[in-house]
Amino acid sequence: MGSSNVNLAALIGSRICHDLISPIGAINNGLELLGMTGSSDGPELQLITESVGSATARIRFFRIAYGAAGKQQMGRAEIVSVLRDLMQGGRLDVAWGPMDEQPREAVRIAFLAIQCLETAMPYGGRIEVTCERQRWTVHGRGEKINVDKALWDTLESAIPPDEIQPAHVQFALLPAVVADAGRKLTVKGQGTDLTIGF
Repeated sequence: MGSSNVNLAALIGSRICHDLISPIGAINNGLELLGMTGSSDGPELQLITESVGSATARIRFFRIAYGAAGKQQMGRAEIVSVLRDLMQGGRLDVAWGPMDEQPREAVRIAFLAIQCLETAMPYGGRIEVTCERQRWTVHGRGEKINVDKALWDTLESAIPPDEIQPAHVQFALLPAVVADAGRKLTVKGQGTDLTIGF
C-alpha cells in the first residue's frame, strides 16, 4: 500500500468518523434530556444509553486509528479516556504507559497494534503500551492467545492476504502506516504473550 493510498484511507476514515459522531452525539443529548424529565427511566433507556456510549467510544478510537494523523500532539488524558471508554465492560484491559504528549501518528500506530492484539486475545487479557527512547512496544498477555498465522505474517511481510476481511483491515494498514512513518515493525510471540514494536 503506497503512501498516497494510506493518506486516502486516512481521509476516508476521518470523514466517516466525523459524519457519524454528530448524530450519535445528538442521540446522547436526547437521552440526557429524557433522563432529566424522568419520563423514561427503565431498562430500555439504559440499553440505548449504553449502546450510544459504546458507539461513541468506538468512533473516537477509529478516528485516531483510521483517520488522518497530521502533525498534532495528543495528551495522555485524551488517549487514556479513549481507551478506557472503548474497553469499558470488555474482557481486555489496556494500560497506556507514556506520561507526556505523543505525536498523533505514533498514537495511531499504537491503536492499530492494539486492534491486532485484540483479535488474538478472544478470552481477554491485558495490553500494555510503552515508549522508551522513541521505540514503542505494545505487549499483550492473555489466558489464551489465538494467532491467525496468515494475518500475523502480514505484519512482517507487509503483503496482505489476497482476501482480507473487513474485521482484519488493521493487519493490512499497520505495516503501511509504520513504513510511511519511516519506522520498522517487529512482532514477537511466545506462549501467552504477543508483542508488536515500532
